[in-house]
Amino acid sequence: MFKTPRGNRLHIAIFGRRNTGKSSLINALTNQEIALVSDVPGTTTDPVFKTMEILPIGPVVIIDTAGLDDTGELGALRAKRSRAVFDQADLALVVTDTRQGISGFEEDILRQCRDRDIPAIMVSNKSDLWTGREIRQIESALPEGIPMIFTSALTGRGIEELKNAIIRTAPSSWDERPIIGDLLDPGDLAVLVVPIDHAAPKGRLILPQVQVLRDILDHDGQALVVKECELKQALSLLKKKPKIVVTDSQAFLKVDEDTPPDVLLTSFSILFARYKGDLATMVEGALAIERLLPGDRILLAEGCTHHRVEDDIGTVKIPRWLRQAAGGELSFEWVNGQQYPEDLSDFDLIVHCGACMRNRREMLSRISFARRSGVPIVNYGICIAHLMGILPRALAPFPEVMSRLREKRETDKQEKLMIGKAEHENV
Repeated sequence: MFKTPRGNRLHIAIFGRRNTGKSSLINALTNQEIALVSDVPGTTTDPVFKTMEILPIGPVVIIDTAGLDDTGELGALRAKRSRAVFDQADLALVVTDTRQGISGFEEDILRQCRDRDIPAIMVSNKSDLWTGREIRQIESALPEGIPMIFTSALTGRGIEELKNAIIRTAPSSWDERPIIGDLLDPGDLAVLVVPIDHAAPKGRLILPQVQVLRDILDHDGQALVVKECELKQALSLLKKKPKIVVTDSQAFLKVDEDTPPDVLLTSFSILFARYKGDLATMVEGALAIERLLPGDRILLAEGCTHHRVEDDIGTVKIPRWLRQAAGGELSFEWVNGQQYPEDLSDFDLIVHCGACMRNRREMLSRISFARRSGVPIVNYGICIAHLMGILPRALAPFPEVMSRLREKRETDKQEKLMIGKAEHENV
């Protein structure tokens, strides 16, 4: 349970007004004194993430949030941070006090859940204080299709029913997407190219490499792990060619040169663009690199914080390659972890990491935000493949995306021709 990455856990967010017993409910669900509890409204000031396990769902993250009715300047900031949790939630528990019923605050939470396609459960807490009349009033005010569970975090009443409701309501496909397994038949061999350099963590592989390896085994495939300098020799020793070679994006050129043209090639980061987000949108974002001009603003976003090394991929290499592509200096801004700008309108391109430490819903939310803002978004692996001139080969395992890429290129070509014709006629 404790070794499951946070990004692979079902994220259950708990929303509600102050002092409805949200933190007490978490303690009751986990059967531990995890969240700080007080009768003073506003005890929870920032979202609190707690890992636990709910069978048969498995490992989950429960997110305790501040009351959305918090007041004052600090209260408004707390409520704002609570609303940001919508972008990470796979499932929402909307908690109210049985005596207070359902108000505009709960209706707004349910509306935001509906707009984001987040399944929700209404939890009427402190039900040990209820009356029959209050129960009927709450049930009559509940929107159709939203399950209601009456609980008492104090006595434990309804907690098991709430766990069962979570199991029933949780999206069935939240973590069922394969990373690479659907590209393989049982017995197929995949070669994983894992550079071991000064940027590699000591004594272990990085998370995407481990997850791809596990997904291969889960789908009855075979895996061979080599360093980039050993790939050519390893391939020569095999009795049959592998189905696919997956490389770290920084070794793309070397691996492309050493991999036979009839063997599929892609990168860990491109696999994660599909697994964690929307590969087609990211590929379309790569085409924006061709339109970059000196002075354009680029946002580089990483989903985690890590020790920077010399010639770091996000702060040194990609910016250098993008400057070369644009033919001049560019303006860069970096964010990491949960940091993300509220206004993207000033950016000309977003380059995001593979998002191995973020869950899929949050990554999809960031992609959707970029699309609404009219800003193209691409991830590290797709960006590097495009800059190295091997994006078509790196996308060969995904023919439907390749088809969309060709259509997008043709559309862009026609638009340029129309613009050129209009300008000529104006002259």
